[in-house]
Amino acid sequence: MPKKPEDWLEIASPQKSRGIFKLFLGYAPGVGKTFSMLSEALRRRSRGEDVVIGVVETHGRKGIEELLTQIESVPRQKIEYKGTIFEEMDVDAILARHPQVVLVDELAHTNIPGSKHRKRYEDVQELLAAKIDVVSTLNIQHIESIAPVVRSITGITVRETVPDWVPLTAAETVMVDLTPEALQNRMKRGDVYSSEKVARSLKNFFRRGNLIALRELALRQVAEQVDRSLESYMEARRMDAELYVVHVDREFGAKEPNKDTLIANLRFAESLGAQVVRLKGRSVADSVAEFVRSKHVTQVIFGCAAIHDWRKYLYLSAVHRFLRESPAVDVHIVTQESEE
Repeated sequence: MPKKPEDWLEIASPQKSRGIFKLFLGYAPGVGKTFSMLSEALRRRSRGEDVVIGVVETHGRKGIEELLTQIESVPRQKIEYKGTIFEEMDVDAILARHPQVVLVDELAHTNIPGSKHRKRYEDVQELLAAKIDVVSTLNIQHIESIAPVVRSITGITVRETVPDWVPLTAAETVMVDLTPEALQNRMKRGDVYSSEKVARSLKNFFRRGNLIALRELALRQVAEQVDRSLESYMEARRMDAELYVVHVDREFGAKEPNKDTLIANLRFAESLGAQVVRLKGRSVADSVAEFVRSKHVTQVIFGCAAIHDWRKYLYLSAVHRFLRESPAVDVHIVTQESEE
Protein backbone atom coordinates (compact mmCIF):
# COMPACT_ATOMS: atom_id res chain seq x y z
CA MET A 1 0.00 0.00 0.00
CA PRO A 2 1.55 3.36 -1.05
CA LYS A 3 2.47 5.74 1.77
CA LYS A 4 0.77 9.10 2.14
CA PRO A 5 2.91 12.29 2.27
CA GLU A 6 2.32 12.61 6.04
CA ASP A 7 3.58 9.03 6.51
CA TRP A 8 6.88 9.91 4.85
CA LEU A 9 7.09 13.08 6.93
CA GLU A 10 6.66 11.05 10.12
CA ILE A 11 9.44 8.66 9.05
CA ALA A 12 11.79 11.51 8.17
CA SER A 13 11.15 13.47 11.39
CA PRO A 14 13.56 12.65 14.24
CA GLN A 15 11.88 11.20 17.33
CA LYS A 16 12.37 13.51 20.28
CA SER A 17 13.45 11.96 23.55
CA ARG A 18 11.89 14.66 25.72
CA GLY A 19 9.22 17.34 25.63
CA ILE A 20 10.13 20.94 24.76
CA PHE A 21 9.94 23.42 27.64
CA LYS A 22 8.95 27.04 26.94
CA LEU A 23 8.84 29.67 29.69
CA PHE A 24 7.12 33.04 29.89
CA LEU A 25 9.12 35.12 32.40
CA GLY A 26 7.84 38.26 34.10
CA TYR A 27 9.16 40.73 36.65
CA ALA A 28 5.95 41.13 38.65
CA PRO A 29 2.36 39.85 38.84
CA GLY A 30 0.10 41.45 36.25
CA VAL A 31 2.56 41.98 33.41
CA GLY A 32 0.63 39.51 31.23
CA LYS A 33 2.47 36.16 31.46
CA THR A 34 -0.65 33.99 31.73
CA PHE A 35 -2.44 35.93 28.99
CA SER A 36 0.60 35.50 26.71
CA MET A 37 0.72 31.78 27.48
CA LEU A 38 -2.95 31.33 26.64
CA SER A 39 -2.60 33.37 23.46
CA GLU A 40 0.29 31.13 22.43
CA ALA A 41 -1.89 28.09 23.12
CA LEU A 42 -4.64 29.39 20.86
CA ARG A 43 -2.13 30.03 18.06
CA ARG A 44 -0.77 26.50 18.41
CA ARG A 45 -4.25 25.02 18.41
CA SER A 46 -5.09 26.94 15.22
CA ARG A 47 -2.07 25.21 13.63
CA GLY A 48 -3.54 21.83 14.55
CA GLU A 49 -1.59 21.07 17.73
CA ASP A 50 -3.30 19.18 20.56
CA VAL A 51 -3.16 21.67 23.46
CA VAL A 52 -4.68 21.30 26.93
CA ILE A 53 -4.63 23.26 30.17
CA GLY A 54 -2.96 21.50 33.07
CA VAL A 55 -3.43 24.37 35.47
CA VAL A 56 -4.07 28.09 34.99
CA GLU A 57 -4.76 30.55 37.80
CA THR A 58 -7.18 33.33 36.82
CA HIS A 59 -7.00 35.38 40.05
CA GLY A 60 -10.40 36.71 39.02
CA ARG A 61 -9.09 38.39 35.85
CA LYS A 62 -11.85 38.49 33.23
CA GLY A 63 -9.55 38.43 30.19
CA ILE A 64 -7.97 35.20 31.42
CA GLU A 65 -11.34 33.62 32.22
CA GLU A 66 -12.60 34.35 28.69
CA LEU A 67 -9.57 32.70 27.08
CA LEU A 68 -9.90 29.65 29.32
CA THR A 69 -13.27 28.77 27.80
CA GLN A 70 -11.62 28.28 24.38
CA ILE A 71 -9.12 25.59 25.43
CA GLU A 72 -9.68 22.08 26.78
CA SER A 73 -8.79 21.76 30.45
CA VAL A 74 -7.78 18.56 32.25
CA PRO A 75 -9.80 18.42 35.51
CA ARG A 76 -7.72 19.05 38.61
CA GLN A 77 -7.12 16.50 41.32
CA LYS A 78 -8.98 17.08 44.60
CA ILE A 79 -6.84 16.51 47.70
CA GLU A 80 -8.02 16.71 51.29
CA TYR A 81 -5.57 18.30 53.70
CA LYS A 82 -6.38 19.12 57.34
CA GLY A 83 -10.09 18.92 56.69
CA THR A 84 -10.09 21.19 53.62
CA ILE A 85 -10.34 20.16 49.97
CA PHE A 86 -7.68 21.63 47.67
CA GLU A 87 -7.28 21.31 43.92
CA GLU A 88 -3.94 20.60 42.27
CA MET A 89 -2.84 19.80 38.74
CA ASP A 90 -3.53 16.13 37.99
CA VAL A 91 -0.25 14.88 36.51
CA ASP A 92 -1.45 11.30 35.99
CA ALA A 93 -4.60 12.48 34.18
CA ILE A 94 -2.46 14.61 31.85
CA LEU A 95 -0.13 11.66 31.20
CA ALA A 96 -3.15 9.49 30.38
CA ARG A 97 -4.59 12.16 28.06
CA HIS A 98 -1.08 12.67 26.57
CA PRO A 99 -1.56 15.89 24.59
CA GLN A 100 1.14 17.44 22.45
CA VAL A 101 1.26 20.55 24.63
CA VAL A 102 0.17 21.30 28.20
CA LEU A 103 -0.08 24.71 29.89
CA VAL A 104 1.26 24.88 33.45
CA ASP A 105 0.88 28.24 35.17
CA GLU A 106 2.95 29.46 38.17
CA LEU A 107 5.96 27.15 37.97
CA ALA A 108 7.17 27.92 41.53
CA HIS A 109 3.95 26.73 43.17
CA THR A 110 4.27 24.34 46.14
CA ASN A 111 1.80 21.47 45.95
CA ILE A 112 -0.46 20.45 48.82
CA PRO A 113 0.89 17.52 50.90
CA GLY A 114 -0.45 14.32 49.38
CA SER A 115 0.30 15.43 45.83
CA LYS A 116 2.46 13.29 43.56
CA HIS A 117 5.36 15.75 43.79
CA ARG A 118 6.22 18.45 46.31
CA LYS A 119 6.74 21.22 43.75
CA ARG A 120 5.03 22.02 40.48
CA TYR A 121 8.33 22.21 38.61
CA GLU A 122 8.79 18.53 39.50
CA ASP A 123 5.40 17.83 37.90
CA VAL A 124 6.70 19.60 34.80
CA GLN A 125 9.83 17.44 34.72
CA GLU A 126 7.68 14.29 34.64
CA LEU A 127 5.54 15.67 31.82
CA LEU A 128 8.63 16.60 29.80
CA ALA A 129 10.07 13.12 30.38
CA ALA A 130 6.85 11.73 28.86
CA LYS A 131 7.61 13.72 25.66
CA ILE A 132 4.86 16.28 26.30
CA ASP A 133 5.74 19.90 25.50
CA VAL A 134 5.18 22.25 28.44
CA VAL A 135 4.49 26.00 28.33
CA SER A 136 4.79 27.64 31.73
CA THR A 137 5.08 30.98 33.56
CA LEU A 138 7.41 32.34 36.23
CA ASN A 139 8.18 35.64 37.91
CA ILE A 140 11.82 36.62 38.39
CA GLN A 141 11.53 36.83 42.19
CA HIS A 142 10.79 33.10 42.38
CA ILE A 143 14.24 32.03 41.10
CA GLU A 144 16.13 30.73 44.12
CA SER A 145 19.31 32.79 43.84
CA ILE A 146 17.39 35.97 43.00
CA ALA A 147 14.85 35.77 45.86
CA PRO A 148 17.28 37.22 48.47
CA VAL A 149 18.06 40.15 46.13
CA VAL A 150 14.34 40.80 45.72
CA ARG A 151 13.91 40.76 49.51
CA SER A 152 16.67 43.36 49.89
CA ILE A 153 15.01 45.56 47.24
CA THR A 154 11.36 45.23 48.24
CA GLY A 155 11.53 44.10 51.88
CA ILE A 156 9.25 41.17 50.96
CA THR A 157 10.31 37.56 51.55
CA VAL A 158 9.59 35.24 48.63
CA ARG A 159 8.68 31.84 50.07
CA GLU A 160 8.08 29.83 46.89
CA THR A 161 11.13 29.39 44.66
CA VAL A 162 12.53 27.12 41.96
CA PRO A 163 16.20 26.05 41.74
CA ASP A 164 18.22 28.10 39.27
CA TRP A 165 18.67 25.12 36.93
CA VAL A 166 14.92 24.89 36.25
CA PRO A 167 14.52 28.01 34.06
CA LEU A 168 17.85 27.20 32.40
CA THR A 169 16.32 24.01 30.97
CA ALA A 170 13.79 26.01 28.93
CA ALA A 171 14.40 25.70 25.20
CA GLU A 172 12.88 29.18 24.84
CA THR A 173 12.38 31.94 27.40
CA VAL A 174 10.12 34.86 26.52
CA MET A 175 10.17 37.91 28.76
CA VAL A 176 6.70 39.41 29.02
CA ASP A 177 7.57 43.07 29.34
CA LEU A 178 5.50 46.05 30.42
CA THR A 179 6.77 49.42 31.57
CA PRO A 180 6.41 50.07 35.33
CA GLU A 181 4.06 52.97 34.55
CA ALA A 182 1.81 50.77 32.41
CA LEU A 183 1.74 48.10 35.12
CA GLN A 184 0.81 50.65 37.77
CA ASN A 185 -2.00 51.89 35.50
CA ARG A 186 -3.27 48.30 35.18
CA MET A 187 -3.23 48.11 38.96
CA LYS A 188 -5.23 51.30 39.33
CA ARG A 189 -7.84 50.09 36.83
CA GLY A 190 -8.33 46.94 38.91
CA ASP A 191 -7.01 44.65 36.15
CA VAL A 192 -4.56 42.89 38.49
CA TYR A 193 -6.00 42.89 42.03
CA SER A 194 -9.33 43.67 43.62
CA SER A 195 -9.90 47.33 44.48
CA GLU A 196 -9.28 46.90 48.22
CA LYS A 197 -5.74 45.59 47.57
CA VAL A 198 -4.69 48.17 44.99
CA ALA A 199 -3.72 51.10 47.23
CA ARG A 200 -1.72 48.92 49.61
CA SER A 201 0.08 47.14 46.75
CA LEU A 202 1.07 50.40 45.03
CA LYS A 203 2.69 51.59 48.27
CA ASN A 204 4.59 48.34 48.83
CA PHE A 205 5.71 45.78 46.24
CA PHE A 206 4.44 47.78 43.25
CA ARG A 207 6.29 51.01 44.04
CA ARG A 208 7.88 52.43 40.88
CA GLY A 209 11.44 52.02 42.19
CA ASN A 210 10.80 48.37 43.02
CA LEU A 211 9.34 47.67 39.60
CA ILE A 212 12.27 49.30 37.81
CA ALA A 213 14.74 47.15 39.78
CA LEU A 214 12.75 43.95 39.26
CA ARG A 215 12.44 44.61 35.55
CA GLU A 216 16.20 45.10 35.32
CA LEU A 217 16.74 41.76 37.09
CA ALA A 218 14.44 39.99 34.63
CA LEU A 219 16.11 41.55 31.59
CA ARG A 220 19.52 40.57 32.95
CA GLN A 221 18.37 37.01 33.63
CA VAL A 222 17.18 36.53 30.04
CA ALA A 223 20.36 38.08 28.61
CA GLU A 224 22.60 35.88 30.77
CA GLN A 225 20.57 32.81 29.84
CA VAL A 226 21.10 33.50 26.15
CA ASP A 227 24.84 33.96 26.76
CA ARG A 228 25.07 30.71 28.77
CA SER A 229 23.14 28.77 26.13
CA LEU A 230 25.42 30.04 23.37
CA GLU A 231 28.55 29.31 25.42
CA SER A 232 27.37 25.76 26.20
CA TYR A 233 26.49 25.17 22.55
CA MET A 234 29.86 26.38 21.33
CA GLU A 235 31.70 24.31 23.95
CA ALA A 236 29.75 21.20 22.90
CA ARG A 237 30.62 21.84 19.28
CA ARG A 238 34.30 22.16 20.17
CA MET A 239 34.24 18.85 22.04
CA ASP A 240 32.00 17.08 19.49
CA ALA A 241 31.63 14.22 21.97
CA GLU A 242 28.99 12.10 23.64
CA LEU A 243 28.04 13.10 27.19
CA TYR A 244 27.41 10.43 29.82
CA VAL A 245 26.22 11.06 33.37
CA VAL A 246 27.00 8.10 35.61
CA HIS A 247 25.44 7.22 38.96
CA VAL A 248 26.63 4.19 40.90
CA ASP A 249 24.34 2.31 43.30
CA ARG A 250 26.73 0.58 45.66
CA GLU A 251 25.68 -2.96 46.51
CA PHE A 252 26.58 -2.67 50.18
CA GLY A 253 26.71 1.10 50.61
CA ALA A 254 24.36 3.47 52.39
CA LYS A 255 21.12 4.27 50.62
CA GLU A 256 20.83 7.55 48.74
CA PRO A 257 19.81 10.12 51.43
CA ASN A 258 17.88 12.38 49.08
CA LYS A 259 16.27 10.47 46.22
CA ASP A 260 14.27 13.47 45.00
CA THR A 261 17.44 15.51 44.51
CA LEU A 262 19.11 12.60 42.70
CA ILE A 263 16.12 12.13 40.36
CA ALA A 264 15.96 15.87 39.65
CA ASN A 265 19.68 15.97 38.83
CA LEU A 266 19.44 12.97 36.50
CA ARG A 267 16.44 14.50 34.71
CA PHE A 268 18.35 17.76 34.37
CA ALA A 269 21.24 15.84 32.80
CA GLU A 270 18.84 14.23 30.31
CA SER A 271 17.41 17.64 29.43
CA LEU A 272 20.94 18.78 28.52
CA GLY A 273 21.28 15.86 26.11
CA ALA A 274 23.29 13.56 28.36
CA GLN A 275 22.84 9.81 28.37
CA VAL A 276 22.21 8.80 31.98
CA VAL A 277 23.80 5.51 33.03
CA ARG A 278 23.03 3.82 36.36
CA LEU A 279 25.55 1.19 37.43
CA LYS A 280 25.67 -1.26 40.33
CA GLY A 281 28.88 -2.34 42.01
CA ARG A 282 30.86 -2.70 45.18
CA SER A 283 32.97 0.37 44.47
CA VAL A 284 32.15 3.68 42.81
CA ALA A 285 35.73 4.02 41.57
CA ASP A 286 35.93 0.52 40.07
CA SER A 287 32.50 0.78 38.43
CA VAL A 288 33.27 4.14 36.82
CA ALA A 289 36.74 2.98 35.74
CA GLU A 290 35.26 -0.06 34.01
CA PHE A 291 32.62 2.10 32.30
CA VAL A 292 35.29 4.56 31.11
CA ARG A 293 37.32 1.68 29.72
CA SER A 294 34.36 0.08 27.90
CA LYS A 295 33.14 3.34 26.35
CA HIS A 296 36.62 4.70 25.51
CA VAL A 297 35.88 7.87 27.47
CA THR A 298 38.62 10.53 27.32
CA GLN A 299 37.35 13.19 29.75
CA VAL A 300 36.00 12.48 33.26
CA ILE A 301 34.44 15.06 35.58
CA PHE A 302 33.96 14.44 39.30
CA GLY A 303 31.73 16.73 41.34
CA CYS A 304 32.66 17.44 44.95
CA ALA A 305 30.30 18.98 47.52
CA ALA A 306 31.53 21.35 50.23
CA ILE A 307 32.09 18.70 52.91
CA HIS A 308 34.67 18.69 55.68
CA ASP A 309 33.93 15.60 57.77
CA TRP A 310 34.84 11.94 57.20
CA ARG A 311 32.92 11.91 53.93
CA LYS A 312 35.64 14.10 52.38
CA TYR A 313 38.21 11.36 52.93
CA LEU A 314 35.90 8.74 51.40
CA TYR A 315 35.49 10.98 48.37
CA LEU A 316 39.24 11.54 47.98
CA SER A 317 39.86 7.83 48.44
CA ALA A 318 37.40 7.02 45.64
CA VAL A 319 39.07 9.55 43.30
CA HIS A 320 42.55 8.13 44.03
CA ARG A 321 41.32 4.58 43.44
CA PHE A 322 39.74 5.63 40.14
CA LEU A 323 43.01 7.21 38.99
CA ARG A 324 44.82 3.99 39.85
CA GLU A 325 42.32 1.67 38.14
CA SER A 326 41.26 3.67 35.07
CA PRO A 327 42.97 3.94 31.67
CA ALA A 328 44.74 7.19 30.76
CA VAL A 329 42.06 9.91 30.80
CA ASP A 330 41.86 13.61 31.65
CA VAL A 331 40.20 14.06 35.05
CA HIS A 332 38.50 17.29 36.16
CA ILE A 333 37.29 17.85 39.72
CA VAL A 334 34.61 20.53 40.11
CA THR A 335 34.35 21.76 43.70
CA GLN A 336 32.22 24.30 45.52
CA GLU A 337 33.15 26.49 48.43
CA SER A 338 31.56 26.06 51.84
CA GLU A 339 29.11 28.78 52.86
CA GLU A 340 30.55 28.76 56.40
